[in-house]
Amino acid sequence: MIVTDIVAIARTWIGTPYVHQGARRGAGCDCLGLLRGVWAEASASPLQPVPPYTSDWSEPQGDEVLWQALAHQLIAKPRDAPQQGDVLLFRMRQGGVAKHVGLQANTGPHATFIHAYQGHGVRESTFSSPWKRRLVARFSTPERP
Repeated sequence: MIVTDIVAIARTWIGTPYVHQGARRGAGCDCLGLLRGVWAEASASPLQPVPPYTSDWSEPQGDEVLWQALAHQLIAKPRDAPQQGDVLLFRMRQGGVAKHVGLQANTGPHATFIHAYQGHGVRESTFSSPWKRRLVARFSTPERP
């Protein structure tokens, strides 16, 4: 999988509406569905199923379900070592579980990331200070250390 292809494919998803547990470009996806759909397209393989999950990602229980799943499938890397195509994991509020993911699109002074955001759908956002403060983990895919 070529990283620029992942970012280019993710950009074709921009404008897809937000749909919890969705993973179809143009029809609807959530943040995890965006990652699943992009990887399926980039690898020309079928969309891999995942067990049903709640939109709160087990926040009432305090379980880091999404973080554990990503750590099992991807390669953890330093948060301050950005590369295009990295998977970003965010904690949306202090003390909450990490439950939002995106893909690093641009790096450097004009860094951006692509994510599916409830109420906004898939968009490319500036990787601004508020998002940087929420970042709790960064991963690369197994195909790219």
